[in-house]
Amino acid sequence: MISLKLHCTIDSKDDLIAELYAAATTGIVENEYPGGDCMLEAFFDTAAEAQAAAQAFAENRPEWVDHGARNYIAEFQAQWQPVLAGNRFYLAAPWDESPAPAGRLRLDYQAGMACGSGIHPCTRLCLAALESVVGPGAKVLDVGAGSGILLMAAAQLGASTLAGCDIDHDSAAIAAQSVPQAALFTGSLRSVRGACFDTVIANISCMAAEELREDLLRVVKPNGTILVSGFRSGDWPAGYGGERMELEGWAAIVERNPV
Repeated sequence: MISLKLHCTIDSKDDLIAELYAAATTGIVENEYPGGDCMLEAFFDTAAEAQAAAQAFAENRPEWVDHGARNYIAEFQAQWQPVLAGNRFYLAAPWDESPAPAGRLRLDYQAGMACGSGIHPCTRLCLAALESVVGPGAKVLDVGAGSGILLMAAAQLGASTLAGCDIDHDSAAIAAQSVPQAALFTGSLRSVRGACFDTVIANISCMAAEELREDLLRVVKPNGTILVSGFRSGDWPAGYGGERMELEGWAAIVERNPV
């Protein structure tokens, strides 16, 4: 097994990850450092694939590492340690058999293709916010459902109606598998009937939050809550009031009774 260590900035990291997967990498380990620097270690099955990637990403100063024979599955799983989110949730990978601490609800998260595996600060901010706005009988919609973890959390908090949409079909399919009791579809918020949900979540981006503002107001009940996230601290989407939350350089807004 061969890997390349590639240097980039945090802002360019997501684009580089997408390009590496298109270049046949079999897995990526992320490392972020103070000051906005980041290093991605991308693994390849063959030296030829690694060599081609080294040439394609020469500007990222690739460092060649020959690992020999190693148990990569065990090493990969060891990286995904349980994480506490908010006051009530305990995030653990499916292969982790540790019980949730007293008073916390366990959520199994997948380290897979869909966004929102659970460990990202924006997802943890959303989980913390859901604790205070979702209760028994609530109707919850997740716009950009990703892995489905926020709908899983809403179910644990007692929500009776769960729905979600994602413009990426693979993500919608993953969410549907994770939360079989939810109504998941591939498509946009425009397909949702108005004034149906107590809580509407959009953990996507600052630009998307601004573009979706009118539709979010349309589908949430007059006494409901809108929760938006997916943006950096200080990069607040225009038009939103309510409580601002921040964690590790990322942010979310909880707007109750939006008008």
